[in-house]
Amino acid sequence: MAKYKSVLLKLSGESLSGNTQETFDPKMLSHYAEEIKSIVKEGIKVGVVLGGGNIFRGIQGQGAGFDRIQGDYMGMLATVLNSLALKGALAGIGLKAEVLSGIPIASLCEKMSSHKALELQNQGYVVIMAGGTGNPFFTTDSAAALRAIETRADVLLKGTRVDGVYTADPEKDPMAKKINSITFADAISRNLRVMDLTAFTLCMENKMPIIVFDVAQKGILADIVLHGRMPGTIVSV
Repeated sequence: MAKYKSVLLKLSGESLSGNTQETFDPKMLSHYAEEIKSIVKEGIKVGVVLGGGNIFRGIQGQGAGFDRIQGDYMGMLATVLNSLALKGALAGIGLKAEVLSGIPIASLCEKMSSHKALELQNQGYVVIMAGGTGNPFFTTDSAAALRAIETRADVLLKGTRVDGVYTADPEKDPMAKKINSITFADAISRNLRVMDLTAFTLCMENKMPIIVFDVAQKGILADIVLHGRMPGTIVSV
């Protein structure tokens, strides 16, 4: 029996570029699609939230002369593009996928609602939730936390470039030590930046566990979701 029956997968936009200078690396899109397929075929309900950093970050707009609100909306639109790209990759390997968005775009995607997302998941669709929360000043981490709660996921899976949470940035500090499990309260007191504080608080208050893992590893989603292995870090109450 699977460890988790319903999951929300959070992926960064930058990861879609892989090691290339392109907006999308076909190899990464294929990798994500195959990883998702490995658990969907076992009956797991999957929601996905993508960042937009490979295209545009809202905060970049301030340096280009945009105000923060306009920049944030541009960033939300970037997540729609990424979501449509992932939808195409999933469709290409025979999975049903649909994009719902905090910002409705009639010809591309419906407005996000928990009712619609749950309805689609019950029909076997991978539901990709784009457009952030639909509001400026909120990150896609916050959107992921909100959508995990709205879709009654068992766990929020945060895919990163490292295999868990460390005492310091392992890409900068060779003495950083990996933490296998930690409570929300300890993570906050130690200032471990698992997610932004709004997202983290949402998860803590709603008892939504977070698993941080290296998304590039082949077979990682099946290991975590189906077999209950813990190659990353779990943050829980």
